[in-house]
Amino acid sequence: MNEKPASPRFEDRLEQLEALTKQMEEGKLGLEELLKLYEEGTKLSKGLQEELDKAQATLMELKNGTLKPVDDA
Repeated sequence: MNEKPASPRFEDRLEQLEALTKQMEEGKLGLEELLKLYEEGTKLSKGLQEELDKAQATLMELKNGTLKPVDDA
């Protein structure tokens, strides 16, 4: 019964990254908090990019090696 916890959806993680960015851009945080949010944002961004890269690779494979828009199926 060691079920792996469900990871947050891509869209939820993207919204979280956008919220972090907004907080940082407001200019109301101290340096320590900014660094903490920057580190968290960098990790989120890296994970999102990896997921996008996987999706792109899958699309290329499904489209016989040529990247085409999804609605072109």
